[in-house]
Amino acid sequence: MALLKSKKAKSANYISGKESRRISKENRKTTDQIEKQRNRRNVPRDEYITQMKDQNNVVEFDDLHTYFFTDIGTVKAVDGVSFNIPQGKTVGVVGESGCGKSVTSLSLMQLVQRPQGQIVSGSIRFNTGDEVYDIAKTPTSEMQKLRGNMVSMIFQEPMTSLNPVFRIGVQVDEVIQLHNKQMSKDEVKVRSIEMLELVGIANSEGVYRMYPHELSGGMRQRVMIAMGLACNPKLIIADEPTTALDVTIQAQILELLRNLKDKINSSIMLITHDLGVIAEMADFVVVMYAGRIVERGTADEIFKNPSHPYTIGLMNSKPAVGKKVDRLYSIPGKVPNPIDMPNYCYFYDRCEKRMDVCKTAYPNEIYLTPTHAVSCYLYHEMKGALENGR
Repeated sequence: MALLKSKKAKSANYISGKESRRISKENRKTTDQIEKQRNRRNVPRDEYITQMKDQNNVVEFDDLHTYFFTDIGTVKAVDGVSFNIPQGKTVGVVGESGCGKSVTSLSLMQLVQRPQGQIVSGSIRFNTGDEVYDIAKTPTSEMQKLRGNMVSMIFQEPMTSLNPVFRIGVQVDEVIQLHNKQMSKDEVKVRSIEMLELVGIANSEGVYRMYPHELSGGMRQRVMIAMGLACNPKLIIADEPTTALDVTIQAQILELLRNLKDKINSSIMLITHDLGVIAEMADFVVVMYAGRIVERGTADEIFKNPSHPYTIGLMNSKPAVGKKVDRLYSIPGKVPNPIDMPNYCYFYDRCEKRMDVCKTAYPNEIYLTPTHAVSCYLYHEMKGALENGR
């Protein structure tokens, strides 16, 4: 009996060399076509210049699909994501590891690893103030003018983002020089030192001459923020900006980000696992699971009325101050295999409130309020009951 079970487990997770070669050949054909389209010269501007649906937004993700074409199958890392980032606001994106948070932000920066990783369909409309770009169709030459200038990213671990063989000043200078070619070397240096002072580094001229290994984790993260804000971007993407820092420094960095966002009138896309950070920083919250959005709304709506069973599970998983428990709650089960996703609700096998209807088609989004939406059959049933009662 045990031998039969092990054979079944092996067959479920095993792929033959012949099958792998077939998948690889098909994937190469698909990625070659996408790359050929992307690498065209002299792309007409009307292909990637577009219009915002709402001029009050700085970014509009519209049915975004970003896939990774691997030798064992296609991973749908982002599978139909739609949400907006309003101007001057902070949008928190939360979910377990592997849910597609970082890939969504990398798609916006055009930093998904190609040719395996590709934006397959959908739009990312980015409002620069003068023009609106569809990032999914924008050529690399144009994207280089936007990246670091109009939209910048603060990465998770500053030590791996900073080059260990160059001084801090050289690295901050490079960002400013790239997008301000009219500035002299002395003007660039003055601007770099101003940015280091802006992010709360007291000995800015000393730090300007230092190497990354001479700084603490908090100081390195401040340098990364200075580099990110050097060109006064319209959007700051903060991907787990405080994960490697202790609690005291974490609070300082978050306060710094909040103040700088208001000072330069920017927006923030904040990616984190930490619901406490989301509660403190975000105006709007997007909850992702297995490449899709399961719930989104204002921070008040998500924290006061979490509606999707996954969001409720995340809320129950965090420790509460002043409440003693023997064991913290954890959501049972595991995320489905990303190469072989089910054709029903992805959360079905882990959900404590599942119904028979949940194993049919993936649930559509239902609006509980004009700003609060959830993808769950529980609310399809409630909506139907309310409509029948009218």
